[in-house]
Amino acid sequence: MNDKYIKLGINIDHLAFIKKSRNTDYPDLLEAVDIAEKAGADQITIHLREDRRHIQDIDVKKIRSKAKILNLEIALTEEMVSIALENQPNSCCLVPEKREEVTTEGGLDLQGMTTSKINFLKKTINKFKENNIKTSIFIDPDIQQIEKAIECNAKIIELHTGTYANSINPADELMKLNEVACFASNKGLCVNAGHGLNIKNVRSICDIQAIEELNIGHAIIARSVFIGLKDAIKEMISIIRE
Repeated sequence: MNDKYIKLGINIDHLAFIKKSRNTDYPDLLEAVDIAEKAGADQITIHLREDRRHIQDIDVKKIRSKAKILNLEIALTEEMVSIALENQPNSCCLVPEKREEVTTEGGLDLQGMTTSKINFLKKTINKFKENNIKTSIFIDPDIQQIEKAIECNAKIIELHTGTYANSINPADELMKLNEVACFASNKGLCVNAGHGLNIKNVRSICDIQAIEELNIGHAIIARSVFIGLKDAIKEMISIIRE
């Protein structure tokens, strides 16, 4: 049994994608929220994209009213920040977006941001703090990105685990994740992680002592096709806390 409690956020974007693909009123996202919370999920995570590919504005409002704890993923834009402030999620994760991407392909490049964008990021973090919304920044496992996040007054980061998850020989990527997570934790940051994690590769991530929270969606939704959403979540929880 793992001696630390790793929080698990369930991302239900892919259920919204199924719903949007046929413009139906099913699957019911609120039912998914209920199932996830009863199965032991610590929070519900949704990503409102600028192109509204899956989650819609009305979904954010409905899920906010239903979920005990909501983590809203958004791009760093005036529109999205305004929507977040209107809906008051418990936390916001700032992520990069490209319209042509299938899914989020990497973390925010803080090092490459313009001065005006960095200033907007700092302003957003402060504004969210004033509204009791925790802010995390989705970044690649890179020391320089961590240092820049600290300069921006970030208190929480979420490490992009996609490169590790997609690697044929993941040992080097795992070592990098461990090094960066420990560096960030020693600097006083709360360290979360996510992207590409599944029942086959998540256990090694859980062994990184600095990581406090995982956000997982696609693998759990895919698994639920065969064993149901409740059991897919319970299965993941049993692995990350074994």
